[in-house]
Amino acid sequence: MEEKNVAKEILRNIGGAGNVSHLEHCSTRLRFTLVDDSKVNEEEIKKIPGVLGLTQTAQTQVIIGGAVIEVYREVEKLLSGVQMDKGDGPKKKQSWRAVALDFVISVFQPLIPAIAGGGVLKSLLMLLNLVGILDKTTSTYQILTFVGDAPLYFLPLLVAITTANKLKVNSLVAVSAVGGLLIPGLTALITEGTTLAGLSIQNINYAYQVFPAILCVISYSFLEKFFTKISPKVIRSFFVPMMSLLVVVPLTLLVLGPIGFTFGQGFASVIMTIFARFGWIAVALLAAFLPFMVVTGMHKAMIPYVITSLGETGKELIYNAASLAHNIAEAGACFAVTIRSKDKGLKATAVSAGISALFGITEPALYGVTILHKRVLYGVMFGSLIGGATLGLLSVEAYVAVGPGIASLSMFISETLPNNLMYAVIGLVVSFVASFVAVLVSWKEPIADGANENTKQNEVVFNAPVEGQVIPLSKVKDDVFASKMLGDGVAIVPTKGELYAPIDGTIKMIYNTKHALGMETEDGIEILFHIGLDTVNLDGKFFESFVSEGQKVSQGDLLIKFDLMEIQQAGFDPTTMIVITEPKSVKLNIASEEQVTKEEKIFIVEGKKENAIA
Repeated sequence: MEEKNVAKEILRNIGGAGNVSHLEHCSTRLRFTLVDDSKVNEEEIKKIPGVLGLTQTAQTQVIIGGAVIEVYREVEKLLSGVQMDKGDGPKKKQSWRAVALDFVISVFQPLIPAIAGGGVLKSLLMLLNLVGILDKTTSTYQILTFVGDAPLYFLPLLVAITTANKLKVNSLVAVSAVGGLLIPGLTALITEGTTLAGLSIQNINYAYQVFPAILCVISYSFLEKFFTKISPKVIRSFFVPMMSLLVVVPLTLLVLGPIGFTFGQGFASVIMTIFARFGWIAVALLAAFLPFMVVTGMHKAMIPYVITSLGETGKELIYNAASLAHNIAEAGACFAVTIRSKDKGLKATAVSAGISALFGITEPALYGVTILHKRVLYGVMFGSLIGGATLGLLSVEAYVAVGPGIASLSMFISETLPNNLMYAVIGLVVSFVASFVAVLVSWKEPIADGANENTKQNEVVFNAPVEGQVIPLSKVKDDVFASKMLGDGVAIVPTKGELYAPIDGTIKMIYNTKHALGMETEDGIEILFHIGLDTVNLDGKFFESFVSEGQKVSQGDLLIKFDLMEIQQAGFDPTTMIVITEPKSVKLNIASEEQVTKEEKIFIVEGKKENAIA
């Protein structure tokens, strides 16, 4: 599968399986904690078909988009059986902020699907009650409400698992330790008032709590290592868990639980105080800066607040409202680009990214449109600011931890605030219109911005690398190429199974399956050749390479031979894509749709690398 090859290339360019300390994913990104960040080959990762971008903060984040789960599973398969770093060796130098952020993301990010699923179920039940389909007094409604509430009620157990996974300790023992806090009999004793070894236990309901569980598992991780070290191997299998539970559960009941509970209440209280003091301004400013936070992955630092707020109060007042404003502003900006831009590839990218943003997934819009065009970025920030201010002024509350969008608007349904959903829709419309109008008015084609008088003097001419029928890239039956996500270029339906160098340059990369090759011209222009659609599945069959990485080639040199007839008989489309991957924005003079040979020029890049960027 294509995802398998993407996974292989990603793993190879982050320093190999041995460089991975921890792996997880969110809705659009693979999130790696690495032993040595310096081993990451950023440029090569960005060239991998199917990868939208890469950002490195506390974690190395590879942006995939909608196929992230499939790629994640393939990476997991490649990592299976590989001994991951347990942190026993030399520590890489990181600031305490980076370490803390990495820990927070690793613990809280995996919780989102379960919490979102349960929360959306509850909100849909409320919707069914509001429209009169399912009365809330029925046993069906009540049972399903309990089902939806389960992820939040048992949040301590979910946190125990993710914390144990991050700390690389026995997750079942960690869950058992935290589970001790939720046993109904013990809960009843604590409620009535009880003591342990003569010490009073504070009356705390640990359901819905996060921080007591985290402190409990952190303490258990130290105890596990200590008892493992001092116990004989013959009794270790039961002695280490027994002694760890014997120490950590009482310690949590007497000390760690009250500390975590107090911290959680204080944490939620601080956010509520900020909202009470600054109100709509806080929502507006957060919404305006979310493009930068999402690009760097820093928005994940808000997850602990969202989950704590939902657990403590059942609602959240700032982040989800700001996120709704930003997501819809991204959509509005993309649709404005679709109308104003003359670039067919950008139009295709913008419309698909805009639809994705409407449903709460903004990475395609951010990486494919927004951060590449400053006028779009300013329009998104403006729309987010105005939309966030509107949602803040209307005091819109969210009741589910999920990416806000059209499909998840039920997250704003309230039994006590009948106008809350309507106010959320008003904020959505304001965000979309403000961003759409801002970009529609301010848009300017980027090619025109970068043109200069010397462009014609620096033309770079590319001959056809294969013989056949020239077609626009937009007609390729693959969204990644057709949307020009990887860059601009052209495609050829080949009539002869030979790939030639279209210009002098250096071979930079050859796929193991030999179906794709990358080279760099003497002017610094990087170009990708991809023979056929999904031909990676042939695993090199019917392909023969005549060059190696680092080899210098001249225009007309044979690079790869491929058996055109066999590829077609195997059921694969042999259309060959020629894409300029760097610089990202170039002005191409492309040949018309006609038959070409390797002696004919196929397109001209107007301007060398230093002056071709828009």
